[in-house]
Amino acid sequence: MVRGRCVRIRTHPIIDFPKRKQLSFCFQKKRLVGEEGDTIASALHAAGIRTLTTSLKYDNPRGFFCGIGKCSSCLMRVNGIPNVRICIAPLKEGICVEMQDKLARLPVAEFFGEPTKTLDFDVLVVGAGPAGLCAALESASRNAPVLLVDENQCLGGQLVKQTHKFFGSREERAGTRGIDIAKDLECELHRLQREGKIQVMTDATVIGYYESKNRHRFGVVKRCEYKSRLYDVRCKAVILACGAMENMLLFPGNDLPGVYGAGAVQTLMNVYGVKPGDRVLMVGAGNVGLIVSYQLLQAGIMVDRVVEAAPVIGGYHVHAAKLRRCGVPIFTSHSIKEVYGDEKVEGAIVVKLDEQWKPVKGSEEDVPCDTICLAVGLTPSTRLLSQIGVDLEFIPEAGGYVALHDESMQTSVRGVYVAGDASGIEEASTAMIEGKIAGLAAAMQLGRIRKKNLLVQYQNQLSQLRAGPFGEKPRIAKEKIAKHVEIGHV
Repeated sequence: MVRGRCVRIRTHPIIDFPKRKQLSFCFQKKRLVGEEGDTIASALHAAGIRTLTTSLKYDNPRGFFCGIGKCSSCLMRVNGIPNVRICIAPLKEGICVEMQDKLARLPVAEFFGEPTKTLDFDVLVVGAGPAGLCAALESASRNAPVLLVDENQCLGGQLVKQTHKFFGSREERAGTRGIDIAKDLECELHRLQREGKIQVMTDATVIGYYESKNRHRFGVVKRCEYKSRLYDVRCKAVILACGAMENMLLFPGNDLPGVYGAGAVQTLMNVYGVKPGDRVLMVGAGNVGLIVSYQLLQAGIMVDRVVEAAPVIGGYHVHAAKLRRCGVPIFTSHSIKEVYGDEKVEGAIVVKLDEQWKPVKGSEEDVPCDTICLAVGLTPSTRLLSQIGVDLEFIPEAGGYVALHDESMQTSVRGVYVAGDASGIEEASTAMIEGKIAGLAAAMQLGRIRKKNLLVQYQNQLSQLRAGPFGEKPRIAKEKIAKHVEIGHV
């Protein structure tokens, strides 16, 4: 409860959010209470804390933006340990959380060096979202020992936030909600774990690629109680399903607490049952913006409007129609000019755009709101791919720089595969099939399976998914990637 209003979501048409065991902790020397299963960031939000850091030059307040550990907006000191990403760090009883000073202090925590442990697997899968889970299951079911690594506490990636039902065919689990697909995949994973075919390492980060004569070699840091242990992981093949990062828009006030990426809003709302705010302005009318707007309504949060800079709605019209039936207006050829507020978002100025995408003078409108949700696209996560040395190319239709790969999802470096948003921004349905292709191809490379029938079947499913009008952009992206690969081979 914050200032008389309920921040926790207790009633929801789809997700069950029971009241959980309370955990007390200190923030800036004040006692606060969160719930078991919270991250530190979700507990702070539930307690009404929005400012997590301040800017270096102007000391402006800042909140977290991505909510999935891929930006630096939520770094704090926990039990004396600096630079803890509190958006993915679990809340524990009695911990001490502090904002970090501009000029860093020496850590007060004691650091005990744990000896590095070496692990050897046939396949390393980085990322346990829809692509990574399917890749791990495919390789492990062909008797290729798999290590699956993910930064988060739970498996599923974006699936655990998706309450809507998927489109497509039965093979793509059409009519099933993302949260239920995540549970099904996790059950299958646990079965293979019991058989000793998969080892799962959550709350862990692959920090780098290192020299090795015969195998791929990675450094993996596993976190436990905010402390870390280093693993030296050797593998014959690696599948990188690292996902993507939220895009940001440039406008005055874009760093105020209350400006979130769509993924952060979904994480707070659908994973931890915490309301990001009371009145939301959604920026972006692609599928993500439309779906998250409807999810906000399901959680009892008002969506003032959706603004889209393009002259047409980019997402499926069925999602737009649901919003309009709920009374949420969608303004095309409109964008956000600036956000204002004292220490946090209090409103925004929205402006109409002309045919040249320039603001129309005199069209400004003041929109009172406490939350700005940016659903303006994603950029593939390619840092690890870049360090490995795979060939990257800027493909606008894929969302930015992506690793060049063939039909089996193998990159220019033998034994290094890519799948999901890291190979180009698409839907979760295509990510799962790409994961299956990469996992099966890795097993084939290792000699665990020889027949290509299933691989061809998965590739045909992928082509069918991209055949419709909404598959045009990814289809063009993959054609450009194939052309670059062909030129490289020549």
